[in-house]
Amino acid sequence: MVTSGSAALAFLFPGQASQRAGMAAELLETEPAARRVFQQAGDILGLDLADVCTRGTGALLTRTDVAQPALLTTSLAWLAALRDRDIAPRMVAGHSLGEFAAWVASGALDFEPALRLVRRRGEIMAEAADRNPGGMLAVIGLPDKQVIEFCQQAQSAGVVVAANFNSPGQVVVSGESDALDKVTQLAEAARGRALPLRVAGAFHSPLMDDAARTFAEFVAQAPIRRPTIPVVANATAEAVTDEESARRAITKQMTSPVLWSASVRRMMADGIALFAEVGPGRVLTNLVSRISADARALPVGAPAELQTLLQEVKP
Repeated sequence: MVTSGSAALAFLFPGQASQRAGMAAELLETEPAARRVFQQAGDILGLDLADVCTRGTGALLTRTDVAQPALLTTSLAWLAALRDRDIAPRMVAGHSLGEFAAWVASGALDFEPALRLVRRRGEIMAEAADRNPGGMLAVIGLPDKQVIEFCQQAQSAGVVVAANFNSPGQVVVSGESDALDKVTQLAEAARGRALPLRVAGAFHSPLMDDAARTFAEFVAQAPIRRPTIPVVANATAEAVTDEESARRAITKQMTSPVLWSASVRRMMADGIALFAEVGPGRVLTNLVSRISADARALPVGAPAELQTLLQEVKP
């Protein structure tokens, strides 16, 4: 398999909020391997994810229990298209939900148990969000330390924590609405911006603690193996290469902050110079460019983008 023509390659898999209406339409028209992935997903879940990901509305794809398996399947369908062309990475990582696609890409999880885990994860998180309403917003243009301090100040109004350290000058915070409003006020007073995310709950926050305990029971029973490709885990920004660490990382992931900036830098320290965002959108591609000017990232969420990556990595 080709890992890259001129630079070590890593695959990155996007997380929730990258989904969009029609996100798999072109993919399913052009890639037989992708159609097989969606057919398998439909057989496993009894849900026509191909229809959801081609004709489903944006409102439907905002539902956590639908968005998570839909996004996982779309990302893995693109992975199948890459594998059809013998393109393989040296390392993998995924942002939040996207980490489950990374575990499949690494060989630590097969598709069926991963999809069942993600479907259950989405259901559990949706139930938790109904019990403990909240949301997430991206704070732009301020140092990480300052955003953490704002969260501490806003805790007088409710639960709120720094949830995703995405890139220099971008931290996602998660919590209850009144506390998020307080963080917004503090950020704007400091000349930052606060942008709400299209998610249905306060993920990676203490409001998901009950959900995480329930989900841990399912992870304990999941058939997880030693990864054959290192996975850089959200919770630690360290490369996972053994089964026990993989199981622990999957269990911690729901409530731990996503250390994305540190994860990208870890991969670069291990020699990665080219990143391919495998799935819909360009969120991770844009984050990589903000994290380091020395790294290159290409999206792979449309047929033309797949061709661009092929031109880059084929010798």
